[in-house]
Amino acid sequence: MGVETETRTMQAIVQSAYGAPETVLTHQTVARPVPKADEVLIKVHASSLNFADVAMVTGRPSLIRAVMGLRRPRHTVPGRDVAGVVEAVGADVTDFRAGDEVYAEATAGAWAPLVAVPAKLVGRKPVTLSFEQAATLPLAAGTALDCVAGVQPGQKVLVNGASGGVGSFAVQLVKALGAEVTGVCSGRNVELVANLGADHVVDYERSDFTSSGTRYDLIIDLVGNRSLGAYRRALAPRGTLHLSGGGGGRVIGPMARLAQALVVNPFVSQRLRPVFATPSRAKLDRLRELAEAGLLTPAIERTYPLSDAPEAVRRLIAEHARGKTVLTVAQES
Repeated sequence: MGVETETRTMQAIVQSAYGAPETVLTHQTVARPVPKADEVLIKVHASSLNFADVAMVTGRPSLIRAVMGLRRPRHTVPGRDVAGVVEAVGADVTDFRAGDEVYAEATAGAWAPLVAVPAKLVGRKPVTLSFEQAATLPLAAGTALDCVAGVQPGQKVLVNGASGGVGSFAVQLVKALGAEVTGVCSGRNVELVANLGADHVVDYERSDFTSSGTRYDLIIDLVGNRSLGAYRRALAPRGTLHLSGGGGGRVIGPMARLAQALVVNPFVSQRLRPVFATPSRAKLDRLRELAEAGLLTPAIERTYPLSDAPEAVRRLIAEHARGKTVLTVAQES
């Protein structure tokens, strides 16, 4: 399908610098994106927020600026997760066409009515999910999919941070794989985690899972609020610890803890492994299968219109994550 060359504009969330969302995020007119030969132009219906977006907005930890831009972000329109309808495709794209319902993980640009994404990172939207629900999957559920790699039926698995975006999907994926799952969360989220399918729920405000005496075949840590030694005490002798984000200082964030795990790993019987999730169409296809089979249901706490993105990010920073936060884009009739 051909792509119009006429320049158009659209209203999008624009980031001018790093800092507080209410200061650096504004609703402005920008040029409409034109897809490259290998890209799909998506008409955005919804986009979800992730802590990767918070890091992008705030510039914290500072280490991310080496990749995203030292003084200001290279991508002026933030946002990674997207669900919508194909508006147009580049000259080399043959597996999508205008009107297809899709979802994807973009590098940036999803907080806008239109975003161009490489076709290899675009998947067909699960038919059982709304656009808002589908938009929660790419980054968070994709990360959770990597975190549960290797889980076997009957194993004991603990998810630290079970009520957050990644954690809420990890709990469901562990159950789908036939393992016994324990979710760790705050008291206000105990019911949510139980409803997600957790066999056991630990309120970290009342109990410390690292000193309970229970040993797990796999611990998925999404919080970073315990030392490696404490996690190892809760692991079976040949258990596995998967570390994905969370914790750390304002400069290098969780990287010090991830590096420590890599250094210690060769010298212990347990496996200590950082999880660095990467997007792919194969992952999106697998998530679609799980969602359509009824094994993966997004937990959405709040939905905001796109123009309220600064407030949505502010709330995500100020409060503990509880499922997912979604931005919706009004569509012309």
